[in-house]
Amino acid sequence: MTDSAYRVIFGAVAKGITTTIYVSCIAYLSSVIFGLIIGLMRLSPSRLLRESSSLYTEVVRGVPMLVILYYIAFVGAPGLIQAVNWLISPLINAGMIGELSVRNLNFVWRAILALTIGYSAFISEIFRAGIESIDKGQMEAAKAVGMTRGQAMRHVILPQAIRNVLPPLCNDFVAMIKDSALVSALGVQDITQLGKVYAASTFKFFETYNVVAFLYLIMTISLSLMVRGLENHLNRNKSHNR
Repeated sequence: MTDSAYRVIFGAVAKGITTTIYVSCIAYLSSVIFGLIIGLMRLSPSRLLRESSSLYTEVVRGVPMLVILYYIAFVGAPGLIQAVNWLISPLINAGMIGELSVRNLNFVWRAILALTIGYSAFISEIFRAGIESIDKGQMEAAKAVGMTRGQAMRHVILPQAIRNVLPPLCNDFVAMIKDSALVSALGVQDITQLGKVYAASTFKFFETYNVVAFLYLIMTISLSLMVRGLENHLNRNKSHNR
């Protein structure tokens, strides 16, 4: 196959890079925020918070990501819209606003929501492990100088824990880039979906998926090298501080 033919395929498939990066970045940032909240709940003095967050983590981690994607897209999203309509029903009945439709939540945002739910369970465990790696004496020392548990966590524990969890968090972003290909199952126009459409219309499956794989490799290898550099930098700083 000629180089010009590969360039045509690349041009058709590469249009999905923007969608892939957009979905991955929004879902990842949401996962980090939600994962931090769940991780803190896992360490809460409240038994209710600990047990509920533990149940959430175990259930979500035990379900395949593709199943979560389908569930959120076709069950969770319609249910969410119905719940919102019920909450705002007085405004709807008064004619102040219109009733929301499932179409108001497109498949891109359903995919982002599903990836957020799936990855937040894994990221919460990273945060939990990072916080638990900090010497417990630091929490006691912070309380001894008059800090509350929340203040000690915010000003003393979390800054140190975040340094420890940065490399695994970055590795999860690499995994998010790869798992974002699952959104093609909903017809979202990412790299994989555009590759499927092009291959089906031209029957150039081998060449098309070569290009798709190449694009993912470029993104993931570049990110992996950055993560390795970050790990080396953090390790050097730790050795200097000793």
